[in-house]
Amino acid sequence: MTTYSDFPAELVTERLRLRRWKPSDAEEHRGLWTERDQRAVRRIDADGRPTVEEMRGWLVANPLGTEPGLGLLPIERRDTGEFVGYCGLTVGQGSFDEPEIAYELARRAHGHGYATEAGRAVVEAAEATGRRRLWATVREWNAPSFRVLEKLGFHRSDRVTEDPERGDLIWMTRELGQPSE
Repeated sequence: MTTYSDFPAELVTERLRLRRWKPSDAEEHRGLWTERDQRAVRRIDADGRPTVEEMRGWLVANPLGTEPGLGLLPIERRDTGEFVGYCGLTVGQGSFDEPEIAYELARRAHGHGYATEAGRAVVEAAEATGRRRLWATVREWNAPSFRVLEKLGFHRSDRVTEDPERGDLIWMTRELGQPSE
């Protein structure tokens, strides 16, 4: 069994800080769910769930994520402290040995290069844990995410999970130890 270093609880880039979740992040995190495309799997349901309080409970109970050594970290701008989204590693569609990079930014933060900047820090941190490959899954209609992943050195694999209702899920991969563009 391979042993990995823990994924860091904080990453700092030129413009961003990725840090541990705080209970006060729950409202902003829920806001991301309200902005999601109608085809997204996890959305606020007809009963308004998850609520801010439910999300706050998740953040307090498990601030780094569901798997030890992995985690999704909130992204904030270093100059203002503004919450702009999250980025990190999760098992997701991957595995503990080959996790999935995941990120989501508030619409107001799109188009500033934050996803690429945060993603680059996460890829470097993943490599530092000793992992050799990362995955990403992207709906076929999500062109901005494809652009971010390509900048991070990901390429399409031969895997596609067909989903006529929400759009096919395209599997992207990146070998670690390879330079990104």
